[in-house]
Amino acid sequence: MKLLITGGAGFIGSAVVRHIIHNTSDAVVNVDKLTYAGNLDSLSEVAINDRYAFEQVDICDRIALDRVFAQHRPDAVMHLAAESHVDRSIDGPGEFIQTNVVGTYTLLEATRAYWSGLAPAERERFRFHHISTDEVYGDLHGTDDLFTETTSYAPSSPYSASKASSDHLVRAWQRTYGLPTLVTNCSNNYGPYHFPEKLIPHVILNALAGKPLPVYGDGKQIRDWLYVEDHARALYQVVSAGQVGETYNIGGHNEKQNIEVVHTICELLEELVGRNPSPLTPHPSLGKPYASLITFVRDRPGHDARYAIDASKIDRELGWRPQETFESGMRKTVQWYLDNEAWWQRVLSGYYKLERIGN
Repeated sequence: MKLLITGGAGFIGSAVVRHIIHNTSDAVVNVDKLTYAGNLDSLSEVAINDRYAFEQVDICDRIALDRVFAQHRPDAVMHLAAESHVDRSIDGPGEFIQTNVVGTYTLLEATRAYWSGLAPAERERFRFHHISTDEVYGDLHGTDDLFTETTSYAPSSPYSASKASSDHLVRAWQRTYGLPTLVTNCSNNYGPYHFPEKLIPHVILNALAGKPLPVYGDGKQIRDWLYVEDHARALYQVVSAGQVGETYNIGGHNEKQNIEVVHTICELLEELVGRNPSPLTPHPSLGKPYASLITFVRDRPGHDARYAIDASKIDRELGWRPQETFESGMRKTVQWYLDNEAWWQRVLSGYYKLERIGN
């Protein structure tokens, strides 16, 4: 296949691109606007591969999308491009509506126009795979309930509301126009190349720098944690073998309180680094436990209490299940940040943005 992947320079998107180039014979066309979270450094290991192409395009730009479809003629679309940080959506929801709702609409229409012009056999094989989040379901208050593919939507933040809107658009285009779509809703991802504003990389890098480790409220919010490379494998399995019109929930089977996650990171850093980090990241509180840096801060507005995914359908129907446990995935993640200081220093400094097309 030739796969057009939107948002392929982002955290999850770049993991999908790397997985496909390294583990399949398929080709990838990466369509990414390169907002602040798009980082071509995350794709340096595949950038020169002859099965990889990059297009710096905004999914809200219909003319540019039409050109990309006509030029590259993909067999499937994997739509990951989205604004995704809840805090940013609270401070400025407009960008989330524009990218996640208007952008998805524009991409659906460009895809429909392209798909409509394909030969019958190509139309039959074509797929539009929309990647979404478990946050569209709202939160769970009990300790045993799980999100399933039929859970009612109840988004709590501008981010999750915009993603819920995009999910509804995708399903409507399948019902109304017959566009062959698939939808996946995933739990919280973590792993290598994660943008430092997110909880896990933020805690790792703050701890190494001896800065406070901010935890919202009492830190008892529960999330299901999914290692990003496990997610990439799941997404490829869905676009390759999923049933048109179906939704698949993808989870890591790892429910943890946020405070547990922070303590796990502190314990791993104690083991892997000790209390005397490298000269490049001096710890001002040398000799003190990393956990001493934990600082509880005012909770986020509308903060959901618990997310938990029932991923039995994708296991049963497509044979996917996560390979990493929370312990193994977190160890790999912390070690990756210790081994790849050049990557995150370029992000923190802003240098990663200087090599973009047109800059």
